[in-house]
Amino acid sequence: MKKFFQDIKADLQFKAAGSGQKLSESPRERTPKEKPKADTPKPRQGPTNEAQMAAAAALARLEQKPKPRPPSSQDAIRNQVKKELMAEAAACDKGASVDQKNSSPTLVEDLSALSVSGVYFTCPLTGVTVRKNKKEAHLREAILAHASKDPVAASIMEIHTFNRDREKVRLGVETIAKYLDNIHLHPEEEKYRKIKLQNKVFQERIHSLEGAHSFFQAIGFEKATLSVPGQEETTEDFYVLKEEALEKLDDLKAHKEKLLSGEPVRVQLDRQLCIFKPSPQASHFELPSDFFNLTAEELKREQRLRAESVEKASMLRTKAMREKEEQRELRKYNYTLLRVRFPDGYILQAFHDPCTANPSCSAAGTFYAREPVSALYTFVRETLRNDWLPFELLAPGSHKLADESAALNECGLVPSALLTFVWDAEVMADIKASGGEHRGSVLKPDLLLAVQLLS
Repeated sequence: MKKFFQDIKADLQFKAAGSGQKLSESPRERTPKEKPKADTPKPRQGPTNEAQMAAAAALARLEQKPKPRPPSSQDAIRNQVKKELMAEAAACDKGASVDQKNSSPTLVEDLSALSVSGVYFTCPLTGVTVRKNKKEAHLREAILAHASKDPVAASIMEIHTFNRDREKVRLGVETIAKYLDNIHLHPEEEKYRKIKLQNKVFQERIHSLEGAHSFFQAIGFEKATLSVPGQEETTEDFYVLKEEALEKLDDLKAHKEKLLSGEPVRVQLDRQLCIFKPSPQASHFELPSDFFNLTAEELKREQRLRAESVEKASMLRTKAMREKEEQRELRKYNYTLLRVRFPDGYILQAFHDPCTANPSCSAAGTFYAREPVSALYTFVRETLRNDWLPFELLAPGSHKLADESAALNECGLVPSALLTFVWDAEVMADIKASGGEHRGSVLKPDLLLAVQLLS
């Protein structure tokens, strides 16, 4: 009954208030509702014995796993060297392209102020002496000119000299020799006297080999376009052996042997003598750019050598490794100018004068920096009046050059050095004990006739 009266009262209040107005909540409605009680959480069960054992094993494995090793000084050295190598390679490529494009005039050196005017080579075919930057062009001209006298020999020189890839030369030469062997063994079979130029082996091994086509033509082959059997409208190019060449099979065999035994033609580093009077300027050297400037090919070779040495580095640099690093730096010199001072004060230098137009111009034929010390001993011995007597050469600092198999650059004799000549002490003691005495200059008399002043 009470609820019934409350509903009537509320209805009257709604009508009195009007639409759009919110009625105040009744005391009953303002009574907060009771929230349902949450379920009481169940107590968590502990891990089983198996789970505890698995967790302990996993933790033990994590503790045994090696932690990441922080970068060591060795890694820093290796990374730094690799960065330098990459920078050098980029500079080398850039320098090569600049050299090819740059047409600006080069700096003219003052020859009168230099110890030598450059590095010179003698062509074995012509006997002409040319400077380093002209040796390749002169050698090519000499070989091509030799073709008018002996085309077979000239073509063999071309194959072995103009192709840098020695493995490619070997494969090409062996393939050509196989063609000639087949002709010599089966002269009556026509198929062996024809070589198809589109043949895969010919294209891969011979076609791009400089001098190969000249060789085929020189020994009696001629180019011919022949029809393909069964396909009269299709033609292919061949090398076909001429009939007159087929009659000289022994000549073909001889040509094959010369081809197989051929060697590259190399210009010879010129080392003519010059004798200087005693001078306080003996240890003073002014070298031309030839001793320091490396070609793009030489720079790439040096880059490759340095890259190989970095790959072998697997520990911090020891004293021996630092010395090796120094020796690697010495490899940047391809040539070295050496002087030898004798007991009487005379100075021997590898020297010559190829400039006939200017008698005051001098040029040095030097040593290769990688030549063995034995080459230096041989050079000096050929200038001695008594070349049978044993002697020693002392490097700067009175260090004896005992290991004749060592390279000159490994001994620190680059790009120039003044050495001292001394007779073998035991031999001189025996000569003195026997009452003998070594008089006069140790050099040959004809060399002393051309003695010069060292300015």
